[in-house]
Amino acid sequence: MAKGKSKNASSAQTPAAPTSKLKVISLGGLEEIGKNITVLEYENDIIVIDCGMGFPDDEMPGVDFVIPDTTYLEKNEDKIRGIFITHGHEDHIGALPYVLRDLHVPVYATRLTLGILRNKLSEHSYDHAPELIECKAGDKIRAGVFSVEFIHVNHSIADACCFAIKTPVGMVVHTGDFKIDLTPIDGAMIDLPRLGQIGNEGVLLLMCESTNAERPGYSPSEKNVGASLEDIFFKNKDKRIVIATFSSNVHRVQQIIDTSAHYNRKVAITGRSMLNVVSASLELGYMNVPENVLIDINDIKKYNPEQLTIITTGSQGEPMSALSRMAFAEHDKVELGPRDLVVISASPIPGNEKLVGKVINELCKKRVSVIHSGVADVHVSGHANQEEIKMMHALLRPKFFMPIHGENRHLEAHKALAESMGMSPDQIFVSEIGRVLEVDKTTAKFNGTVPAGRVLVDGYGVGDVGNIVLRDRRHLAQDGLIVVVATIDTIERTIISGPDVVSRGFVYVREAEELMEEVRAIASEAIQECFESDMLDWNHIKSAVKDDLTKFLYAKTKRKPMILPVVMNV
Repeated sequence: MAKGKSKNASSAQTPAAPTSKLKVISLGGLEEIGKNITVLEYENDIIVIDCGMGFPDDEMPGVDFVIPDTTYLEKNEDKIRGIFITHGHEDHIGALPYVLRDLHVPVYATRLTLGILRNKLSEHSYDHAPELIECKAGDKIRAGVFSVEFIHVNHSIADACCFAIKTPVGMVVHTGDFKIDLTPIDGAMIDLPRLGQIGNEGVLLLMCESTNAERPGYSPSEKNVGASLEDIFFKNKDKRIVIATFSSNVHRVQQIIDTSAHYNRKVAITGRSMLNVVSASLELGYMNVPENVLIDINDIKKYNPEQLTIITTGSQGEPMSALSRMAFAEHDKVELGPRDLVVISASPIPGNEKLVGKVINELCKKRVSVIHSGVADVHVSGHANQEEIKMMHALLRPKFFMPIHGENRHLEAHKALAESMGMSPDQIFVSEIGRVLEVDKTTAKFNGTVPAGRVLVDGYGVGDVGNIVLRDRRHLAQDGLIVVVATIDTIERTIISGPDVVSRGFVYVREAEELMEEVRAIASEAIQECFESDMLDWNHIKSAVKDDLTKFLYAKTKRKPMILPVVMNV
């Protein structure tokens, strides 16, 4: 048992003959990439698995990231016995700093995961100190009627675990993100014997990740990247090497540092998340760096280019990331040129392909050499391919199965995979966020929904950007804005000043003076018509101006800019 048993943990005993059903609810991570969060509920006890963030899509201009709607959890806070985290990637822990503002519940996770999480939480303020409880593979945590066992798995971050959860109705296994790596960097293979043992004891429900369910074969070992890096360093002894990768991929960063040390290179690190993860990994002993290899990014000018390796964030082309700022000559420490080689050691997350391509094109303009996963083996996935997924199913042999973590195509591919292994379609449940799956010892079926969805984070604002704001942003982005300002006297029924017209993103005013004069005339006519019709209400006047201008501008330009009338009465 892990130390520090929470005040929320209950000593309730598992009933001998359960009469209630186990509710399984995904509040995120289905029909999408990221934002993973799953809820298990039995009578008066709830546990939560993961609490991640997602990336905004093209329909969310200005949004920084997306977190799950946890309204259901906030209403049932007194039932929650803990949040259990599989590993430290953003799509599994990224929403916690926001969710823990409203939920005063303990968080259980392994050492590195908590180290990364503490760094994230330190950037926020709380009226209560979040309760973080360290666990390790093999620990079994009692949480109300649930018992959660941490089981070691391989993934693209150290200290990843899956969960075997003993419930009153039977065993539930949640795989988290995993792969089966026979030659892991840290030497610790996924605990297949324990998974097989659990399978022999009987598994009621398996929730298994689906990210690579469309990919045949096995996911290559992380050590394959090490061999590619060795080749790149050997062939580019005359260049400064800049490598962009996921900050949380501690094993990848370790291989880069080891290869750099072998070639007598100094290593500088840039990018806030990369600095945070590396510092946490060094402090907790998950990384080993030879003496005098790491240098501060401020000291890189003291060395010749061929003596340096720079490890950076920005492998997804994020506009404000360190690599993106280097590519567009906006980084205050690193200026790239023909003597640099940039290695993008990651594959684009679906939806980020254009951003990555934009960065690569900008680097090529500067005559920087670029190597990416499309031309060399500089990245392997941390997720199981089809044969590894089959092995997980074969070991656990569940009665019921629910695919998780993926878009519709991934979930359906995983369903087909399970069917190919002999599972009946009526034993497989492809769910949606908010949908409730009820399970007992012999049956499983969908029954109802709970509130679920997405909460948008924009700067310091959490949830204050909704569908109406997004609609307005898209409108502004597509057609621009026209502001019409007029001062009127409703008693005298006269226009005292204006209408004045301001255009942004619609037409360049100096080159469309004739059009703007027509806009002024139509706005003036609309106001006068309101006076003549005794429509002196402020809202009526604004609506008349807006309606008349919308019709005119569409007839004239086939465009529908946002029209904002500002009418002041004196």
